[in-house]
Amino acid sequence: MELSSPAFRDGDPIPRQYGYTEENVNPPLEITDAPTEAASLVLVVDDPDALEPAGKVWRHWLVWNVNPTRKRIPEDWSTETATAVEGENDYGEVGYGGPNPPDGEHTYRFRLFALDDELEVPAGATLEDLERAMEGHVVEEATYEGTYAP
Repeated sequence: MELSSPAFRDGDPIPRQYGYTEENVNPPLEITDAPTEAASLVLVVDDPDALEPAGKVWRHWLVWNVNPTRKRIPEDWSTETATAVEGENDYGEVGYGGPNPPDGEHTYRFRLFALDDELEVPAGATLEDLERAMEGHVVEEATYEGTYAP
């Protein structure tokens, strides 16, 4: 399984419009080769470089129960028209919260998990809730990264 974006290459800068203080919309993502045994997909976007300034890995977007046949997550995707569910990010909001590093360039991880089941997790849940529900159900994982500077 692979995750990519037509907006930036793996490891390259994320375009400005996807930042929290800019347009704050998610970049488009493309999914290829999801395993046939996948019943759902989970997307977690976080900032491990926030550990020093924020004291934790900052969560920017949590999305689960994405249809495993989905090939593209469009820019500024609304899960209201899909069966997917969104959780709470570390801005205290449900949905996407873009990059906003306080102290220089950070690397942002887009992690995609293929699961063998759908999750019974309510909208607005936290990453901890999501991780508990995912335990024992991950069949494959893909990661894509981009950088963003203030």
